[in-house]
Amino acid sequence: MFNVYCTNMGRAFEYRKAAKLKRWGHMAKTFTRLGKQIAIAVKQSGPEPENNPALRSIIAVCKRENMPKDNIERAIKNAMGKDQSDYKNMTYEGYGPHGIAIFVDTLTDNPTRTVADVRSVFNKFSGNLGTMGSLAFLFDHKCVFTFKKKDDMDMDEFILDVIDLGVEDEYDEDPEEGTLTIYGAPKSYGEIQKYLEEKGFEDVGGEFTYVPNDLKSVSAEQRETIDKMVEKLEDFDDVQTVYTNMEPAPAE
Repeated sequence: MFNVYCTNMGRAFEYRKAAKLKRWGHMAKTFTRLGKQIAIAVKQSGPEPENNPALRSIIAVCKRENMPKDNIERAIKNAMGKDQSDYKNMTYEGYGPHGIAIFVDTLTDNPTRTVADVRSVFNKFSGNLGTMGSLAFLFDHKCVFTFKKKDDMDMDEFILDVIDLGVEDEYDEDPEEGTLTIYGAPKSYGEIQKYLEEKGFEDVGGEFTYVPNDLKSVSAEQRETIDKMVEKLEDFDDVQTVYTNMEPAPAE
C-alpha cells in the first residue's frame, strides 16, 4: 500500500510559499515575468489556449496571481508580433554569503547581459558563481500543479491514480483558496496536465520549481544579508525566480 498523505505545512510547501512571496512581491515585475512565459508558450504552439496546453497552464497561473485579463490578452497579442524577442531559459548557480546555495532561473533574450548582471551581484556580496549544474545535487527539480479541489474528493484514490504518472504521494491543500497542489517529475509535466484536464479539474496551473533537499539554518543577521542579495537579483527583469537552500524565516 502506498504511503499517501497530505503535508499541509510540509517542507516543500513552506519553502515554495516563502519563495513565492518574494518572487511576486512587486506586481509590475510579476506581470512582466508572466508575460515572458506567455510569449514563449505562444511562439511554441500558437495563441489559442484550447490548442496550447502550455499557454492554458500559464493563463491559470496568471489568474491566480490576479493578472488582469487585458494584460493577458495583450501579452498574447504582443507575442505574435514579428519584432517580439525570443526568450531562452538560462539558469545560474553558485554560493552566496555564509555558504548558502543560490539558484537563479531566468528568461532572457540576451544571455551575455544576463550573466553579467547575475555575476555582478554575486561579486558584490562576495559570492561565487559556479558552472551550470554544479549545485544540481542540492535541489530537486519538480513540476508543480495547483488546481481547484473537487468536493468530496477521495485523495487516496486520486493519488493512486496519478502516481504512475510520476506524481509524488505528498500533496498540499490550501483550505482558504480551495486548491490542491501536487508535485511530480519534470518529464511528466505534459502527462499530468492532460490527466487533470481530462478529469475536469478547474484552473489547472502548472510550473517548474527547485526545492532544496537540505535546508541550511542561518542567524537573523545572516538572513538579512542573503535576503538583500536575493532582492538585488530579483531586480533584474530577466530573472524569473531565485531559489536558495536557506531555511525559511520562522512564521511571525
